[in-house]
Amino acid sequence: MRIRGVKPSASAVALLLGLLCAVEAAKVNKHKPWIENTYHGIVTENDDKVLLDPPLIALDKDAPLRYAESFEVTFTKEGEICGFRIHGQNVPFEAVVLDKSTGEGVIRAKDKLDCELQKEHTFTIQAYDCGEGPDGGNMKKSHKATVHIQVNDMNEYSPVFKDKSYKATVIEGKKYDSILKVEAVDADCSFQFSQICSYEIVTPDVPFTIDKDGNIKNTEKLNYSKERMYKLTVTAYDCGKNRASEDVLVKINIKPTCKPSWQGFNKRIEYEPGTGSLALFPSMHLETCEEPITSIQASIMLETNHIGKGCDRDTYSEKSLHKLCGASAGTVDLLPAPSNSANWTVGLPTDNGHDSDQVFEFNGTQAIKVPEGVVSTTLKEPFTISVWMRHGPGGREKETILCNSDKTEMNRHHYSLYVHNCRLVLLLRQEPTESENYKPAEFHWKLDQVCDKEWHHYVLNIEFPAVTLFVDGATFEPFLVTEDYPLHASKIETQLTIGACWQDLSGHDNDTETLSEPLTGGSALMTQYFRGNLAGLMIRSGKLENKKVIDCLYTCKEGLDVQLPEEVASAVKVEFNPNQSSLTLEGDDIESFEKVMQHISYLNSRQFPTPGIRHLRVTTTVKCFNEETCISVPDSEGYVMVLQPEEPKISLSGIDHFARGAVEFESTEGITLFPELRIVSTITREVEVEAETETDGEDDPTVQETVVSEEIMHNLDTCEVTVVGDELNGDHESLEVDLAQIQQRALEMSSSNVGMVITGVNSMANYEQVLHLIRYRNWHTEALFDRKFKLVCSELNGRYISNEFKVEVNVIHTANPMDHANNAMVQPQFINQVQHASVDLSGHNLANTHQASVVPSAATIVIVVCVSFLVFMIILGVFRIRAAHQGTMRDQEHGKENEMDWDDSALTITVNPMETYEDQHSSEEEGDEEEEESEDGEEEDDITSAESDSSEDEGGEQEDQQGSSRQQQLEWDDSTY
Repeated sequence: MRIRGVKPSASAVALLLGLLCAVEAAKVNKHKPWIENTYHGIVTENDDKVLLDPPLIALDKDAPLRYAESFEVTFTKEGEICGFRIHGQNVPFEAVVLDKSTGEGVIRAKDKLDCELQKEHTFTIQAYDCGEGPDGGNMKKSHKATVHIQVNDMNEYSPVFKDKSYKATVIEGKKYDSILKVEAVDADCSFQFSQICSYEIVTPDVPFTIDKDGNIKNTEKLNYSKERMYKLTVTAYDCGKNRASEDVLVKINIKPTCKPSWQGFNKRIEYEPGTGSLALFPSMHLETCEEPITSIQASIMLETNHIGKGCDRDTYSEKSLHKLCGASAGTVDLLPAPSNSANWTVGLPTDNGHDSDQVFEFNGTQAIKVPEGVVSTTLKEPFTISVWMRHGPGGREKETILCNSDKTEMNRHHYSLYVHNCRLVLLLRQEPTESENYKPAEFHWKLDQVCDKEWHHYVLNIEFPAVTLFVDGATFEPFLVTEDYPLHASKIETQLTIGACWQDLSGHDNDTETLSEPLTGGSALMTQYFRGNLAGLMIRSGKLENKKVIDCLYTCKEGLDVQLPEEVASAVKVEFNPNQSSLTLEGDDIESFEKVMQHISYLNSRQFPTPGIRHLRVTTTVKCFNEETCISVPDSEGYVMVLQPEEPKISLSGIDHFARGAVEFESTEGITLFPELRIVSTITREVEVEAETETDGEDDPTVQETVVSEEIMHNLDTCEVTVVGDELNGDHESLEVDLAQIQQRALEMSSSNVGMVITGVNSMANYEQVLHLIRYRNWHTEALFDRKFKLVCSELNGRYISNEFKVEVNVIHTANPMDHANNAMVQPQFINQVQHASVDLSGHNLANTHQASVVPSAATIVIVVCVSFLVFMIILGVFRIRAAHQGTMRDQEHGKENEMDWDDSALTITVNPMETYEDQHSSEEEGDEEEEESEDGEEEDDITSAESDSSEDEGGEQEDQQGSSRQQQLEWDDSTY
């Protein structure tokens, strides 16, 4: 060893000599390397570095001490650690020295480790120094230390189910704690990654659940009739959140239990309007579970309370329904649909529906007054009051349906119909008589129907002192009749009100209960307000309604029906309720009973039924030989879905513009407004048709949808003619129709200064005939040039409404009144044929419009010739005047001027009021007329006199404008004529 430094002193030299001696002594490898006795290591799969505790460090005492930094010391190999040696078989690790001088080393894996093959490794390790001589005998080894290495797992495997699929069978109607168990495993070595932490049912909306151990159970009782087998997809997750490589299929079969019930019952039954009756239970049979049955009874209920007034009825006006049911004349509708002629119900809220019956709502704050003249002041006995009513439980105060009371001064109620504490009460005070004895005055009926919030039909036949009440066609007698004195003689007029009673606060005589809070100011008010719904309030004076008419008014247009097979007609007893909304079957033979059930059908006779749901319920009672073990059959519920009917389109067409002479307007007959009116109703539907398409030379039939229009026949109930513009002036104009013809067709007519309304249920053909008879008269036409009218027809009380058909009538005035007679012979027609808007749908016309045929008369031809001659003469005169001016012939003889005088003694100029109208039309129509005339020259013979005037005006329009200021200068030379 060499030591380099500054020049040493004597003492330093001595020290160095001692150190050198020590170094020489250190060259002898006296000590073994030292390591710990036990090491613990951790290594992760797919990694080679081992973390040891404690770290791998070998120490050797042969290593010299280091001295001051000012010296450089060269150490010998005997104090260094040259390596580590691992002992064991197939140990996949190696030890490497990192620093020989410090003895630091590491252990690492020689190859990729797999925890799944071996989780732990144990071996021994030795350290050896570098003191090895030429013969290798000077190397020192440490003792053997034990090394324990644990291989950490990586989540490299996903769960795998033990079975490819699972199956189980359960019995319906039972809840299980565990139906079956699925199991998945994971190949990872560690507890964390090899454990299955959760299972999951992937299939949505199934009545099953699975726990963390793989147990599947149902969450509700299963029903064999609803689902016979469930297919579930199940997956699993390990604790490292790896999902199963493949999900597993679980099949759970439902085994039915024998439960007595109706089988083969479809809950939804669709009914298409116009198809007649529809079988409700065509495949229905009763499962009795082999129990001995002695008798069976079933009730089938068709619930239609939410449809209109309890079921599907025609929505014609109540007055029309009375006529259709055979009621005689004299019936007055007090709650008509709002119209121009009956407007006192305008302010009442309605259901705003045309599909079902229109009803009026009274909320306890509204009432209406019936105008005077609608109903006679004193009803002629006997008389009938009928009404549809829906009323819920009310308060203790009276709720008035109909009330006839004094209009002023007094508060006497002459007659009224009201509800009080779920009782229906009729008050009928007798008029003054000679005898002042007590007489029946109030009739009370206590009825559940009054307060059940359902629609009921009430008819009171009053033939004093007897009063008979019909509720839904059934008869009820009053349980209480109270008496009162007749009214005192009085000349006070009465007021008829609906929904409340009219009171006069200035009166002194009061026959009523405590008044409600007034809702109107002044000296009069309404009291005893009604809360509920009313419809069809009718009064019929002088005659009672018979039972047949009452049943007709109440009977539904829809209901249940059954056609009993002959072989079972005697084995099963069938009974219907009055409106056929329910029926009852009773028998003792199950086979015959099932055949009858299969023949029960739903029928709706309305041409356009109300769409919607009708709930259906079958209630069954079974009797057995042994009453203790008798079975119980649950109710079967479903519904009939009435589909939306194909709505008709009512089209009005005809001549919408024409002209007539003033003399025709002033005649006693007037002019016909709708001479060629046509009413057509069509429905439009989509149908599938097969169309052949050529593909590679072959015909390929394909299905296509096309729109088809079909003409149908149905009734109308209203046609209204309205004046467009100013109202009719009754002093000199009117709309008229032959009342005998209207009455002959069982129709009614009402008119006002705004038009005419024809009502009544009748065919479109009859309405056409009546509308052809409507005439317009005006016996003061001097200032009249045109009149416009509008026609609208409807069906089912406004459910289906036609187009607005407008007609314009022009008046042809003549300058000479003496020519009226001649002009009356000539009937000029300005015809503009109606082309219905939306009449064509894929080549199908909804309305076939009649082309108006105009046949020229002899007088027309004469007028055409005369007018043409007159035009020629005027043109000739104009040319001669121009020639006279150009030749400065004014100074010629006076006789020449006399030749130019105009002789108008035999000429009458007709002013055409259609001139303005035709000028407003587009030139397109004029062009069409010119093309038609050029194509067929014979059409000139069909031109009316009015058209001739029009063409004359067009030809000379420019000349007339230029020469209007020179009219006095025009002279006519008739010397040659």
